[in-house]
Amino acid sequence: MDPVTDSLDEVHRRLSGLRDGAVADYIPELAGADPDDFGIALVSMAGHSYRAGTTDKPFTLQSVSKPFVYALALSDLGVDEVLRRVGVEPSGDAFNAISLESGTGRPANPMINAGAIATTALVRAGSAEERFRRILDRLSAFAGRTLDVDEAVHASEAATGDRNRALAYLMRSAGSLRADPEETADTYFRQCAVRVTAADLAVMAATLADGGRNPVTGVQVVAEPDAVRTLAVMATCGMYDAAGRWMLDVGLPAKSGVSGGLIAAGPARFGVAVYSPPLDASGNPVRGVAALGVLSERFGLHIMHRPGLRAATVTGAERLAYDGRDIGLVTAQGVLEFTEFEALVHAVREVTPTVPGRVVLDLTAVTEVLPGPAAGMAAVLDDLAERGHRAAVAAQEPFVRADAGRPRTWEVFRTRQEALAWCASG
Repeated sequence: MDPVTDSLDEVHRRLSGLRDGAVADYIPELAGADPDDFGIALVSMAGHSYRAGTTDKPFTLQSVSKPFVYALALSDLGVDEVLRRVGVEPSGDAFNAISLESGTGRPANPMINAGAIATTALVRAGSAEERFRRILDRLSAFAGRTLDVDEAVHASEAATGDRNRALAYLMRSAGSLRADPEETADTYFRQCAVRVTAADLAVMAATLADGGRNPVTGVQVVAEPDAVRTLAVMATCGMYDAAGRWMLDVGLPAKSGVSGGLIAAGPARFGVAVYSPPLDASGNPVRGVAALGVLSERFGLHIMHRPGLRAATVTGAERLAYDGRDIGLVTAQGVLEFTEFEALVHAVREVTPTVPGRVVLDLTAVTEVLPGPAAGMAAVLDDLAERGHRAAVAAQEPFVRADAGRPRTWEVFRTRQEALAWCASG
């Protein structure tokens, strides 16, 4: 009984046949990626993980490393000092564009390559080796496990990274980069070559979404203000010259990488990651963009979406002895969006009898249910029926409907008392 995973599975099946885009080959080691690899992972603020497809296969972070290193630089120096060296304005240019401020050489933002290289140089350290060690340690804390470097990819990047070296030398000549250009570029290549999985990236994104606290390990990786500022820059600059359309359609802070990784964060709700190597013209994973678009619409994830009631959604979860019967009762209120729906599902799991019995969902105080959660609740009720339980829904409106052509597997009542009476009578 896991309707969130079921939704990810359905999106994965729908988009697996999408064949648009091409695998990045300007870094030779990336050209061997399997274009059919496709995985989606999501981690909620409760630390629950949901996965579909290829979510445990390692690949390199590439540009998905940028927001996490930016958060580290903010932690080290503070926002004012970082802003003196790296701007926060969308460039409207490609990820590898020469986008430097006239007169200062300051790069436009930390999500393009020039800004990311400058940001890497801002991480406090006494040497290049210490700087990378601190970056790797912080990336590992975001992921909740020890990460390592794909040395073959690092060597491939170093052999073909002349444009990034040129950006470092340009910034050094303009005075915006004070560190050694060669050492800085190599540290940047190494951070891009750190290995992760889609499952790791979902935890990393969820850590930013949870105000810098890793919801799986409980570790406060960066301070909440630094996480907020990082998400803000991701929202405006994370998808390069496609950032405006992304925010219009999907509406989540996000960051992509040319190896096929894509992260997005729903503040205080979840982190999500997609791995799919074929890229569009802007360097964003084709299937990843499509998958996040579907999930955003289905679960109302757009950050500009009108939020529902944020009081506690599940107001009761208990097992009752009602007229001699063991009945699981879950009571909810307000608007059911993604986070509220997830809480409801886990409450149902907790109160469902261990042997076939009765379960009541009291939704009489619920005012709205989004389409994704409504379909998910129907799936939960169908699953209860398949396992021998009988379920009843008490609601003022028919929020939960069976799919067309399928019989309804639950009873519907207007009040909780009617639902409980039905449980006791049959």
